[in-house]
Amino acid sequence: MIIGIGADLADIRRIAGTLERFGERFTNRVFTEVERTRSDAKPHRAASYAKRWAAKEACSKALGSGVRMGVAWREMGVVNLPSGQPTLTLSGGALERLNALVPAGHTPRIHLTMTDDDPYAQAFVVIEAVVEI
Repeated sequence: MIIGIGADLADIRRIAGTLERFGERFTNRVFTEVERTRSDAKPHRAASYAKRWAAKEACSKALGSGVRMGVAWREMGVVNLPSGQPTLTLSGGALERLNALVPAGHTPRIHLTMTDDDPYAQAFVVIEAVVEI
């Protein structure tokens, strides 16, 4: 069963400006080490960060919390499965919020898709509760 859906559209130019103005102060506050390592290695660094920003916003919407109610930016991190498919790992308050949404006897699954087409980056998140077998 689907327990949450979120979407977000981010302006890559805005993220580029924030990166230029605040640099590591911004990236360290908002992104996980895995996200920073991956984004900093990309030729279009701002687009990579913008997609991850959009993914965090979309995730917070799917959780029904926004980035408040005990959910912080770095508690939602974009990671890639061995296949390369992106997903999100949650920790802290974000994980607590997810666990509160999942009915007993179910396991959460987070689906994520991200894309960018300059000047925009977009992400969609679907949180699913799957019956445990």
